[in-house]
Amino acid sequence: MSGPRILIVGGVAGGASAATRARRLNESAEIVIFERGEHVSFANCGLPYHIGGQIADRDKLLVSTPESFRRRFNISVHTRTEVAAIDRAAHEIEVVDHATGRRRREHYDKLILAPGAEPIVPPWPGADAPNVFVLRNLRDMDRIKAAVDSGQAKRAVVVGAGFIGLEMVEALVTRGLHVAVVELAPQVLPPLDAEMAREIERVLRRHGVEVITGVAVEGLEQDGGRVTGVRLPDGRVVPADLVLLSMGVRPNTGLARAAGLTIGPSGAIAVNEHLQTSDPDIYAVGDAAEVLHAVTGQPARVPLAGPANRNGRLAGEHAATGHALPATPVTGIAIVGVFGTAAAMTGLSARAARQAGLDVDVAYAIAGHHAGYYPGAQEMILKLVFERGSRRVLGAQAVGGAGVDKRIDIVSTVLHFRGTLEDLAGLDLAYAPQFGSAKDPLHIAAFVALNTADGHVRAIAPGEPIPSEPRSQLVDVRSAEEFARGALPGAINIPLPELRDTVPGLLRGIAGCTHLNDAARALTEAAILLRLLPAA
Repeated sequence: MSGPRILIVGGVAGGASAATRARRLNESAEIVIFERGEHVSFANCGLPYHIGGQIADRDKLLVSTPESFRRRFNISVHTRTEVAAIDRAAHEIEVVDHATGRRRREHYDKLILAPGAEPIVPPWPGADAPNVFVLRNLRDMDRIKAAVDSGQAKRAVVVGAGFIGLEMVEALVTRGLHVAVVELAPQVLPPLDAEMAREIERVLRRHGVEVITGVAVEGLEQDGGRVTGVRLPDGRVVPADLVLLSMGVRPNTGLARAAGLTIGPSGAIAVNEHLQTSDPDIYAVGDAAEVLHAVTGQPARVPLAGPANRNGRLAGEHAATGHALPATPVTGIAIVGVFGTAAAMTGLSARAARQAGLDVDVAYAIAGHHAGYYPGAQEMILKLVFERGSRRVLGAQAVGGAGVDKRIDIVSTVLHFRGTLEDLAGLDLAYAPQFGSAKDPLHIAAFVALNTADGHVRAIAPGEPIPSEPRSQLVDVRSAEEFARGALPGAINIPLPELRDTVPGLLRGIAGCTHLNDAARALTEAAILLRLLPAA
């Protein structure tokens, strides 16, 4: 008995995962992938690192080829072949072979859409110039690398300071170019909260990157058919021999819209828990499809490789067998490395949580990634976002050296199970001096959050106004060296070890502190917040 004919639109993460899972569970199915590009399966997250030189062998980025799909899985792959239309009534698609220009129709029993997303390119004159680039596939990567390898490009401008944009900033600096990055938002890494993103801005500037934030690019300057600079609203032109547009992506929903499939509130294709669209014989996965956000419980667009791979696998299983586990809600976990410093987040930022109407508070911890007495401990800053009433953890951000990924992965797991501050504070984590601390940085952050939630302290988060009360004195309890690097106006410096003996009267006068222990704890945690403020 013959199995279903499963046609898949698009390869890479979602489509390729769907195809191989369908084959593993149904040997009799006929499975065909149509990919409009030249490569059906490649490691797109590795593209910046081939340009930067960390991945020397280009072939390492080729995960699978049409031949390997045929030989290993008996899956037919047609590259440079575009699906132009879906006839839902006839269960057919219209296919265009770009090598020959020939059009044909193909029947399907089940159809899986994995068309991905396209980089946003504004309609600027010069955006199609030969030295203006986007980075979405191997051909884009080859063009950028050839421009850098030529040695003719000395200055680069990256428009957009998101995760991919900053990876490319690092790659271009590594290759010896002078780089400027221009971001419309008032900070780099817009998904993060401002005080956390500021740490990455400091890293960029230390490596000679010109950081321009809160500015919209007005257009491109041209000379002789090539772009020579990026024009800003104040008339300034940032010179460039190479321009990379990294302004985000739009889901490829044109095929789905034309077929009358439902588009969700996020602008991506709406799907149910089994990745079925409004037509149960058509599935959608990857960057073009919605996912369910684990914190808000609402449909969202999260164009990341992890959800695309996992959901592609589930869609392929359901298409091939008629059953599969439901898709797991996602936390939006993401991480980027910039010149040896990592920035990561999961769940909601404080800003996003407030925009969602949640009553939130935050807590910070600054600690080494393993025990301080063991050589090599690297500092990280952790931020927890939690809901006041329920104490449910809503998100976390971390910036630092080693160990950032581990802590964000743990919080992401807590978010999956809708865990609370108490859950996080009580986690049993692996400990040996070279791996962590008996009280992990995550524990410290949870302890600080619990102190706030229990009313032991009242924290003032970065960006909030400092209360000005009669007969009050702002005391900075950091070390003299830290105080000298920058402090808040009007503060006096009394290092914490000297505080108890030096100013007991001052401690008792702190608003909200009923005894010495409360005051000391308040000032200890205030020192953490001061680390996150911009230098005076």
